[in-house]
Amino acid sequence: MTKPAIFFFSLLFLALSITAQQKSRPVTSGNPLFPGWYADPEGVIFGKQYWIYPTTSDKYDKQVFFDCFSSPDLITWKKHDHILDTSAVHWARRALWAPAIVEKGGKYYLFFGANDIQNNNEKGGIGVAVADKPEGPFKDYLGKPLIDQFYNGAQPIDQFVFKDVTGQYYIIYGGWQHCNIARLKSDFTGLETFEDGTTFREITPGGYVEGPLMFIRKGQYYLMWSEGGWTGPDYSVAYAVAKSPFGPFKRIGKILQQDPSIATGAGHHSVIQVPGQDKWYIIYHRRPLTETDGNSRETCIERMYFDTQGLIKKVTITKAGVEKNRLK
Repeated sequence: MTKPAIFFFSLLFLALSITAQQKSRPVTSGNPLFPGWYADPEGVIFGKQYWIYPTTSDKYDKQVFFDCFSSPDLITWKKHDHILDTSAVHWARRALWAPAIVEKGGKYYLFFGANDIQNNNEKGGIGVAVADKPEGPFKDYLGKPLIDQFYNGAQPIDQFVFKDVTGQYYIIYGGWQHCNIARLKSDFTGLETFEDGTTFREITPGGYVEGPLMFIRKGQYYLMWSEGGWTGPDYSVAYAVAKSPFGPFKRIGKILQQDPSIATGAGHHSVIQVPGQDKWYIIYHRRPLTETDGNSRETCIERMYFDTQGLIKKVTITKAGVEKNRLK
């Protein structure tokens, strides 16, 4: 065989080998999931689509709208612009934060924080918007905040809506190191009282700062939250477990935090379970190593695993993200 022929077949073999390697590698989402500064991501499944509803990470006075993102497989994400902005909520003027969303009766209810109120005399708090489609457009549902006062010391921000096995919906929320739970009316127009006549119950675990989330797995209630300062490198996620949504919740430990070789400030997350499977994802924000601005946060995803005792294993943050998973 001549030298040109040997060279040609060598190149052909190399190209075929590279192609085979590429085909054998799983397709992954990569982190971040989509471009832009986005934080506090709320992940949810509607039908056969994954959805993420994040805070637009910017200066408070520029946080006047929400975008959201949808994907059929966790790999390809479609952006839906300005699904809600302050022009549709007359009492909200800035600091639109941490959306939480549920579908009920063919309507989509988006809960959000606005205005970053510092006391009971300021206007703002937690509101509700409604739409006919998950991508909106959303409009103000109540014409006023659902919660606009400080109860048990909790700043009315970082709301999460939890549906219990009984069908009862609860709102779990709170900043300033206090976490409350309250019963939502069936139409989400207000709050119901508990049997003892109270409306807000404090369920704050040790170490809690903000960003609560609750889910059930194998009969246990998991309460998760963020610790540390959101602008710093040590922002992180911890959790507790109880037999009831009211606790008592005793802190178990951190499961998500920075990796100084990849990114810092990993926190304020949400959790998705694939329907019918014990397969879980954690969606969170973090800050690239190149960034020092507190608002430079990006949305990322990892798998979340449990051990044989039901404890959450520590999550390793990655650049690869997760493998492709199309919903069935």
